[in-house]
Amino acid sequence: MIVYIAAVLGGLVVLGLDQYTKYLVSTHFVLGESYGFIKGFIDLTYIHNTGAAWGMLSGKKYILIAVTLAVMAVCIALFVKYAKGSRLMLWALTLVLSGGIGNMIDRIFRDGKVIDFLHFEFFPSFPVFNIADCAIVLGAVLLALYFILDIAAEKKQNTDE
Repeated sequence: MIVYIAAVLGGLVVLGLDQYTKYLVSTHFVLGESYGFIKGFIDLTYIHNTGAAWGMLSGKKYILIAVTLAVMAVCIALFVKYAKGSRLMLWALTLVLSGGIGNMIDRIFRDGKVIDFLHFEFFPSFPVFNIADCAIVLGAVLLALYFILDIAAEKKQNTDE
């Protein structure tokens, strides 16, 4: 039970950090303004993103909301099926859900515009992103790791039989 409480609290922390950093950037920066945060590594650059990663589906607010809701439904289904037996799955889904909620809040309450502000200075063509995006990517990596480990365990079990 404590693991689930920790996951909920962790998800709320990620969501709160995402929304708080977006608030700070949107109130202290002018749209398009950039500030060297860690010289040579990462800049803070305030932009609005009306699309998904790399600007895909730009301006398609309702499609992006529908896709996000569908991904969240899949996450909940995976949680029901797998997360009770796996902390890795629990945390992966918590990160994907909290990140998805963070960007969904922007899409709904900021007229389809997600606030992005983290930009790799050393990789200028990489898109600007936010804390929610980081949570989604980390959660997806953990989810992939879960399934890789699960497949490896299943193969090992089949060879042992």
